Amino acid sequence: MKHKALLIPTIGLMLLVFACNRAPEHQVNKKLVGKWQSKDGETKLEISDKGFTMDDGKPVTEDYFVTNDTIFTSYQGSRPFTKFLIKNLDDHKLTLFYPDSDVVEFSR
Repeated sequence: MKHKALLIPTIGLMLLVFACNRAPEHQVNKKLVGKWQSKDGETKLEISDKGFTMDDGKPVTEDYFVTNDTIFTSYQGSRPFTKFLIKNLDDHKLTLFYPDSDVVEFSR
C-alpha cells in the first residue's frame, strides 16, 4: 500500500519534469513574430505567438511550432506536419525553404 501511495506523486513529478524539459524547444523565436511580405509581393506571411498565416490569395491560419531551424505547421492538428526550413532570419529578412524546395525571401 505504501508503494502505491508513492507511485502516483512520482509519476506526476516525472511528467512535470518531462513537460518542462520539452518547453524551450517549442518556444517562439521573437524574430519570427510579425508581418512579412515576399520579395515579389505575391505572398504575405503573418506569424504570431500562436498562429502561422500564409496569404497567397486565400489566407490560411495554421498552428505551428519551431524546432531548431525548422517551422512545423499543422491545420487543426492534422498530420503530417508541413515543414519550412529557415535558411536566413534577422530583424528585417526571412528566407524559407518551402516543402517543395522553393526558396522564398520575405521582408518586413
